[in-house]
Amino acid sequence: MREPVAADIRSVFNAESLPHAQAKLDSLVEKYSKSAPELSRWMQTAIPEGLQVFSLPEHKRKRLRTSNACETLNTQIKPRTRVAGLFPNTDSILRLVTAILMEVSDE
Repeated sequence: MREPVAADIRSVFNAESLPHAQAKLDSLVEKYSKSAPELSRWMQTAIPEGLQVFSLPEHKRKRLRTSNACETLNTQIKPRTRVAGLFPNTDSILRLVTAILMEVSDE
């Protein structure tokens, strides 16, 4: 489900305005409510925080969305999470990623 979910989330942030993005988000929450209820709950709580980007002018939104800063962080997180392999629960991976982000922030 990773690729279609990522495409769906991308469509929310590629919306032309905040009301359109919220409408797309509402439809996604409904779409995944039965097949992936935990994902649906996460979308309901986490994605609206990211919609604050719609308060910026469009040219700045595009620059922020295509920033290499996120890619750099992902390249630092990915190898460390692969070493651990499977995580027993969501809290354990959140602890690891938080520790990595704190380390990067300190650097």
